[in-house]
Amino acid sequence: MKSQQQSNYTNESITSLKGADRVRLRPGVIFGSDGLDGCEHAVFEILSNSIDEAREGYGNKIEIVRYKDHSIMIKDYGRGIPVDYNSKEDRFNWELVFCELYAGGKYQNNTGENYEFSLGLNGLGTCATQYASEYMDAVIYRDGICHSLHFEKGENIGGLMKEGAEKHPSGTQIKWRPDRDVFTDINIPLSYFQDILKKQAVVNAGLTFELFDEESGEKFVYCYENGIKDYLLELSGTDNLTDVYYLQTETKGRDREDKPEYKLKFETAFCFNNQINVLEYYHNSSFLEYGGSPDKAVKNAFVFAIDKYLKGNNLYKKDEKKITFTDIEDSLILVINSFSTVTSYENQTKKSITNKFIQEAMTDFFREQLEIYFIENKIEAEKIAAQVLANKRSRETAEKTRISIRKKLTGSLDMNNRVEKFVNCRTKDINRREIYIVEGDSALGACKLGRDAEFQAIIPIRGKILNCLKADYNKIFANDIITDLLKVLGCGVEIKTKHTSDLNSFDLSQLRWSKIILCTDADVDGFQIRTLLLTMLYRLVPTLIHEKKVYIAESPLYEITNGKQTYFAYSDSEKGEILGNLKGKTKISRSKGLGENQPEMMWETTMNPETRRLVLVTPDDARHTQEMFELLLGENLAGRKEFIAEEGYKYLDLTDIS
Repeated sequence: MKSQQQSNYTNESITSLKGADRVRLRPGVIFGSDGLDGCEHAVFEILSNSIDEAREGYGNKIEIVRYKDHSIMIKDYGRGIPVDYNSKEDRFNWELVFCELYAGGKYQNNTGENYEFSLGLNGLGTCATQYASEYMDAVIYRDGICHSLHFEKGENIGGLMKEGAEKHPSGTQIKWRPDRDVFTDINIPLSYFQDILKKQAVVNAGLTFELFDEESGEKFVYCYENGIKDYLLELSGTDNLTDVYYLQTETKGRDREDKPEYKLKFETAFCFNNQINVLEYYHNSSFLEYGGSPDKAVKNAFVFAIDKYLKGNNLYKKDEKKITFTDIEDSLILVINSFSTVTSYENQTKKSITNKFIQEAMTDFFREQLEIYFIENKIEAEKIAAQVLANKRSRETAEKTRISIRKKLTGSLDMNNRVEKFVNCRTKDINRREIYIVEGDSALGACKLGRDAEFQAIIPIRGKILNCLKADYNKIFANDIITDLLKVLGCGVEIKTKHTSDLNSFDLSQLRWSKIILCTDADVDGFQIRTLLLTMLYRLVPTLIHEKKVYIAESPLYEITNGKQTYFAYSDSEKGEILGNLKGKTKISRSKGLGENQPEMMWETTMNPETRRLVLVTPDDARHTQEMFELLLGENLAGRKEFIAEEGYKYLDLTDIS
């Protein structure tokens, strides 16, 4: 058997992919993915070429059309791709551009010829996108002639067509439809085009991008006359801690002594802001999602410069730890727009660069310029220092809280981690287990005697719990009632602040109950306790409400006795309906508090799945729910007064006013 296998593996077994198959059968190698991400990257490759032309001074507008059938058109007003015969290569240029993976006019860019700072350096884009297309039509206006090419699934059909077009402006128009045989998804959303074109407008000052979406019929125009300066002003709004500061420079260097020297130029704009933090890096117009060299330079230089200022002005407390970049980033808005004649991308998708010289040059430049900035802008330097220290101390407090909360909320409910007065149920079947959160010890006694101990557990609330919309997290998690409740629920918490993302330990699969049932008295105090419980759940574990795990147990308002029969009414209208159907002498009594009820009544009215009434708590309108919680229990005192003045009369019968 072994010798048979060996005989099948011969010199002729080694094959190579040729032509379009180099891309069509392995799109992930070129585009980073055979899914939607890869399809989007193919669009960017074509767009890059038009941007390079405009940046060299040829054309100031690029038009893009997103068609209903998922095809795309990109048109520029540059010089037009050279497509005629190339005697040097002994081939037509259109064959090199559209059918050769490593061909193009950008390989000598370090000499300044054709493209000094190019976004599409690698010579893969146009050809790779053509190979990955169901069809591609290229129309090139150059030297007073219209040149046309048509491709289908990587193959040229009909050769190069020419006709006169003396008055038509030069430029290149490429229309194509990504091939479903290559990509698993070609339905590129409108949002991708909007995002990428806005980013390109930011880093190519004065260049206009016009996008037409055939599907919606809408047109979008993106242009920033002053590039990143205008963008920083747009991002920061009017709440800046400091003014926008702009810097630019040019230099030369090499990544290694034996490597060629190359040019680097970059501009940056930054400011500090209490509400917003943004870091964006662009290199040769490509958005660097992961940054790489510029990101490392910014982190190094800003920490160095601000730490030096804090030490020099004795602003650290005794034995206080040094700041980290997180403390700076929390209040920093910064954009770097850089260009180099030699670029080392981490991979073909251009999301990070690795040039050693770029990192070193930017680090040195920022260190020097920040030191000058702090000397020349004393008031702003003081503001930055105070804000960074505030961020640092907030982060450190959050870290202490994180450690404390994890200790409190993790672990099983055993003898070493018990919750006072919690009464568990017997079953381990999560789909049957119910937890009743009841008001007070007396209600605990009544519910404990009236429940089905097989699947119903109980935990009492001792008095009114903290208003979780008004309190900060430290105060919330110092409250034993709240931490006991969270411990019993078992699913962790959902935290939504920038310093406590690692507190976000929520895991729905760890929830120990199928139903969480709030059970309080049918009076003003009971309603307030219920509202505070809902507020706690809304702020700390909102997913439980979205997943329909939270219920309210309705308590009857009236007990009506007619002979040997007893009826329970949950509203005045229901009381009237019951009385209308009864004959003879009846006795009506207002329902007592839960703790005063007999176990049999508790079972029948509140705990028996066959007869009880549960109200499901649902976020039908999450925004409205949030607004109402914050209006009634938050810091908006003026809004609350206005609401009470306008709506309060409806609830007078529920008050204790005599």
